[in-house]
Amino acid sequence: MFAKRREQEEADIDITPFMNLMIVLVPVLLMSMVFNHISILELNLPDLTGEQIASAEENRQLEVVLRETGIEVYYPSGNLVKTIDMLTDDHGEGSGHDFRALSEVLQAIKGRLAANNVSKRDVLLLSEPGVTYQSLVTTMDTLRVGKTVVVAEAVDVELFPEISLGDAPVRKGDKS
Repeated sequence: MFAKRREQEEADIDITPFMNLMIVLVPVLLMSMVFNHISILELNLPDLTGEQIASAEENRQLEVVLRETGIEVYYPSGNLVKTIDMLTDDHGEGSGHDFRALSEVLQAIKGRLAANNVSKRDVLLLSEPGVTYQSLVTTMDTLRVGKTVVVAEAVDVELFPEISLGDAPVRKGDKS
């Protein structure tokens, strides 16, 4: 009459299938992640072969000089189109380059060229040694693409995507 009490054994949880799933899933998820996103901008070197293009207008060089104190736009080379001063904040201190004004000047030049049926895509970007890397990259982005409004909608337009780099000439009166 004694009812034997059975000692209940604790059930073991088999986690082997779950571990197999994790062993496969974790590497797959890690391989699909993007750890660093690197953008590469292709720069073209000036043509040294001496080929002449029929149009004299296309041979004229558009130069953008990026200085610590502002931006200068020359077209054709040596003829100053506009000097764009630094932006100032409420305290009268410089807060950065005015890339919106640069975009407007470039769009005006591109419009003039289009009116004369000239398709110019190259620009020479000259920078001073003290210019920050971020300013240089933002200037290159501004040279490549501009924003304009078409039928109440902001649209990106191609400006001068073929960018060549160089050192800015020393300003008269500056020491170097």
